[in-house]
Amino acid sequence: MKPLSGSPVFTVSVPPHAHCGRTFKQDALGTIIALLPAAAFAVWHYQMPAVRVLALSCFTAVLTETICLYFMKREIEADNYTALLYGLLFGFLIPPAAPWWLVVAGSFISIFMGRMIFGGQGTNPLCVPLVGWAVLTVSWPDLMDFDMTMLASELTYPLSQLKNFGPETLDEYPIKSLLLGFQLGGTGAVQTGAIVLGGIYMLARKIIRPDIPFAFIAGVAATAAIFYFIDPFEYASPEYHLLCGATLFGAFFLATDGPSSPTGHTPMLIYGFIGGVLLVIIRIYGMYPDGVPFAILLANLMTPLIDKIKPGPFGGITSIHVRSRS
Repeated sequence: MKPLSGSPVFTVSVPPHAHCGRTFKQDALGTIIALLPAAAFAVWHYQMPAVRVLALSCFTAVLTETICLYFMKREIEADNYTALLYGLLFGFLIPPAAPWWLVVAGSFISIFMGRMIFGGQGTNPLCVPLVGWAVLTVSWPDLMDFDMTMLASELTYPLSQLKNFGPETLDEYPIKSLLLGFQLGGTGAVQTGAIVLGGIYMLARKIIRPDIPFAFIAGVAATAAIFYFIDPFEYASPEYHLLCGATLFGAFFLATDGPSSPTGHTPMLIYGFIGGVLLVIIRIYGMYPDGVPFAILLANLMTPLIDKIKPGPFGGITSIHVRSRS
């Protein structure tokens, strides 16, 4: 029905639906800044291979979005940095020795299948970089295997050691070494200490809320503690589950992806805790050493249902942005 003359027309914006006083561009740029310490540590550990992976992934992501928007006859949005951010996040997840075509394929799939096919900015039901990661992991597992792709490296993959030889092998990984990123894994995802610094920066700047990362960490710690209490000789302690692999990267940078995560306080806590629980279960019973991406993807699929739990009132945390035009 055509509105009456002079009456406002309300347009619902894309998610996340929260009053924050910021733009997508500001949040994306702030998150990129938070990732810079981990990127620097990645270059320190892996040198030019890390630069190649991160740069190629970012370039492919921005180019893919630009081409898609052109054919969709929509305004080019490369200057809002969201595609650049997703490209950087994807580059953090894959091995620094990954062949160039694998990086390009994964970054393209992330943007095209994880974002643009659903309509573009703010419409993705799944965390965008995890879509590309999942396709590559299922399609080319050998090329995504950190032990296989980094045979010449002096670093080792603690989660693979844990799965194949038990928790006693973790004695060779002191906490300080793990915090400094002396372990194999995603190019930037295992730079644990730098990831924590980036997470603190985002919390301080209120780019993300603490609900999801803290609930995710609590889910990992609680589940790992239960298994460790049952048999400490069979299962790793909670601190190793938190510091090994991409756990903290997932908690601060992947699980908090706005469009694919809940918006209310209680749903955020439930979502984060479920993601943390799933992570430990996948690591213990699954075939993949690090279950962070699959755990978050499964939690993403639950988001529409979790969001129905104790929804906030209109005008509160989950309120929508509206604008009027005559």
